[in-house]
Amino acid sequence: MQSTAQGIDIAQKLGKISTIEKAMALFEDRLDPENLAKIKQVKNSEVLIKISNAIAMCEPDRIFINTGSPADKQRVRDLSIENGEEKKLPMEGHTIHYDLKDEQGRIIDRTFYIINPGEHVSSLANKMERDQALELIKKNMVGIMHGKTMIIGFYMRGPVGAYASNPALEITSSAYVSHSAEILYRNRFADFDKEVDRLGHFFCNIHSEGLNRPEDLPNARVFMDRADQTTYSFKCTYAGNTLLLKKGNHRFAVDKAVYKNPGNELSEHMFITGLAGPNGRITWCTGAAPSGCGKTTTAMAGNYFVGDDLAQMWRAEDGSVRSINPECGIFGIVEDVNQEGDPQLMKLLRNPGTEVIWSNVLIDENGVPHWTGNGETPPTRGINFQGAWETGKLDSNGKKVPISHPNARCTLSSKALPIYSESAEDPAGVETRIVTYSGRDSDTMPPVWAAKNSDQGVAIGACIVSAATATEVGATGIKRAPWANAPFIPGALADYMATQFKFFGHPELAKDKKPIMAGLNYFLTEEARGGTSKKLLGEKKDVKVWLAWLERRVHNDVEAIDTPIGYLPKYEDLKELFKAIINKEYSRELYNRQFSLYIDNIVGRIDLQNEAYGKEANIPVKLFEVLDNQKQGLMELKSKYGSIVMPEQLMEASC
Repeated sequence: MQSTAQGIDIAQKLGKISTIEKAMALFEDRLDPENLAKIKQVKNSEVLIKISNAIAMCEPDRIFINTGSPADKQRVRDLSIENGEEKKLPMEGHTIHYDLKDEQGRIIDRTFYIINPGEHVSSLANKMERDQALELIKKNMVGIMHGKTMIIGFYMRGPVGAYASNPALEITSSAYVSHSAEILYRNRFADFDKEVDRLGHFFCNIHSEGLNRPEDLPNARVFMDRADQTTYSFKCTYAGNTLLLKKGNHRFAVDKAVYKNPGNELSEHMFITGLAGPNGRITWCTGAAPSGCGKTTTAMAGNYFVGDDLAQMWRAEDGSVRSINPECGIFGIVEDVNQEGDPQLMKLLRNPGTEVIWSNVLIDENGVPHWTGNGETPPTRGINFQGAWETGKLDSNGKKVPISHPNARCTLSSKALPIYSESAEDPAGVETRIVTYSGRDSDTMPPVWAAKNSDQGVAIGACIVSAATATEVGATGIKRAPWANAPFIPGALADYMATQFKFFGHPELAKDKKPIMAGLNYFLTEEARGGTSKKLLGEKKDVKVWLAWLERRVHNDVEAIDTPIGYLPKYEDLKELFKAIINKEYSRELYNRQFSLYIDNIVGRIDLQNEAYGKEANIPVKLFEVLDNQKQGLMELKSKYGSIVMPEQLMEASC
């Protein structure tokens, strides 16, 4: 494996501060007495030098040290309103933020890893050599905060004291970014020094939105410096490009797991939820899915909520897998959030009492947010992500403008949820017994299937295929989405995959604590199974049953059908669970449609993966062995039963 190579510290190169004495002199010169007193509470010299270089490089008019106190939090909220980044809505604690019309998702074409000569990064990512990146950052970020206030926050990505937490600085001129960070992360100013000393590192994020004009967006850039664990972002507003505590630092955490602690730690694009099982037991589940593919919905399908987007995982001394959420809030897509599928979230969004930042939804004449798929009567006019809107409005290409952008979001604290679990702040993490992988797969895989072993489980994650979503600007069509984490894997995909095999197959994992690994797919359509409609073959709420079956399976409460792709549920068990969990009758006809194996589709998917991974260097041979064994078993089934194999035939074949 190749780790990251060290290069010049760009912030230090441009800020020109290399000693603690020079850093303190700058603070004495640039900070007012109140903020100077705050910064003097920080003792770690590396942290102070990094902050001083950000100040020297960006040259803000004012500097605000955000300690996370109630007064500091309120100052951030007020500043966002004063700057025009957010606007108050009639419901107390609710605000609306609009991103630039052309920046409604991650600008993946303008996002780069900074590399040194000869250094390799993921084949799925963009890269730029350090000298070139230095020149662009120098051109665009030196003096970029003239006339602005720099806000500096001290956050923990995970509970204080946790094995896999990561301290991180958020340095920004955007009060909206800082406000979002206060909801989504733990401001631990008082603990920051101690945690940096304990863990031996910290991440840093330096962002300025510049003039925030549409004409500047082509020149917007997001840089990740893996060697220095620092991100740089300018001339952009969407939180996925600016709040780099999130996916920017997630990339650094992936690097840390793959290259500094392989086999012992993972950093995943996963929800964490607790499932209530028989006799009062709680079984903890993590699950990966690309953004926009139901992670939040699935997280809330559980009974005890920890997180909906990211997970830090490690092998504990007792041989169990433990998970924490680096975040403490939700930055959730609201499209299709409605009373039927998401009653808990709807209660928070439609009633007073919860602080919510809305982004890129429609605000009607009464100041009420509206979005596509909310199940409510839509207004006929209002303001949305592209300006004034009314029913039937067309864009410049003659296409109808939706009521809200497909990537419109709501930001709120996890603690607001009625199913929020206090375990989210336990530094020991939650014992994880179920790991799932899913994407938007309309025509191939069944709703749920469990791997026979950890190698097959890793292969499920490696082979996620999904329809592109609105989270990435310009993305279209069907694409591979390995582990739903590929956009955030900085190094070689082979290195990441090897770490997955090593972690889940580790000999020190206790046999009675090993997680079950499984695939989920609740985007299967009627059309793909003999119907004419593109509607889902089932309902969103059915995911509660798929999770409940996995919960019973990991505790050996249910049997399963042995197939080449893994274990499938039996009809009798699902029928009982549908009635008990969501009070729904489940017909054998629907079961047969959902759990018949469409051999040609699955084999085509395997061939796609074999071909794609065959072009990657050093991919572990285990992956190809798993896929080849599955293909051989599927072809044997096809020779006996034809291209569509029913569950009863699968049971017959497994006897």
